[in-house]
Amino acid sequence: MATGLALRGLASACIDVSDGLLADLGHVARRSGVGIEVAADALPASPALRHACDGALRIRLQASGGDDYELAFTAAPERLDAIRYALESVGCGVTCIGTVVAGSGVRLLAADGSAIALPSAGWQHFA
Repeated sequence: MATGLALRGLASACIDVSDGLLADLGHVARRSGVGIEVAADALPASPALRHACDGALRIRLQASGGDDYELAFTAAPERLDAIRYALESVGCGVTCIGTVVAGSGVRLLAADGSAIALPSAGWQHFA
């Protein structure tokens, strides 16, 4: 709760990623009328996850797995220092994982800029 409150006035959009990162970012992109590009190699991973999973499985779990009660948000680049300060004040870090772009939808990108196709887009409540 403190993290979300710390982002007030700094983030332009915010969502919890409990249904899967790409699925929830898809909601943000759709409601905001933008596209979002996520850099797969920027996604944070614990040492345990890196040890347990190879690159492709790890990326799939990070991008479309659920029950990760974290926040994803968008903000203007010039607010990054203020965001880091605000989040550090409540004991939370921040990782930049992507960019808001013109267009629609969410794309997961490899280091070379190519799109990574995923079999699942996250938890579907009404599927």
